[in-house]
Amino acid sequence: MNDPLGDMLTRIRNAQMRGKSTVHSPASKLRAWVLDVLQAEGYIRGYERVTENGHETLEISLKYFDGTPVIREIARVSKPGRRVYTGAKGIPHVRNGLGVSIVSTPKGVMSDAAARNANVGGEVLCIVF
Repeated sequence: MNDPLGDMLTRIRNAQMRGKSTVHSPASKLRAWVLDVLQAEGYIRGYERVTENGHETLEISLKYFDGTPVIREIARVSKPGRRVYTGAKGIPHVRNGLGVSIVSTPKGVMSDAAARNANVGGEVLCIVF
């Protein structure tokens, strides 16, 4: 697998299109950090590490409002073939601040607003709306 984070985002997108309550993804630190940001911003209910058949996975609880998914759009920005880096002032605003950019900075993985407040830039991992 070339893009583990992109795989997790696609699993979330596909599970929400099917109306699933949970989705499983292989565990990694980066995926857990991105899920921490999604949970803090209110896009998912939560997640937990589960061991199945000797492999550690993340069980992600998806969030719905009146039967429609809370996440309307989730897309990978920085890909393995084309990394996207930006300074603190160049971090993109998603839908005029209604959405969130998730940025990997030297101070950790954080939302766009937190990165601007900390005045740090980094790699723009994905956008969520």
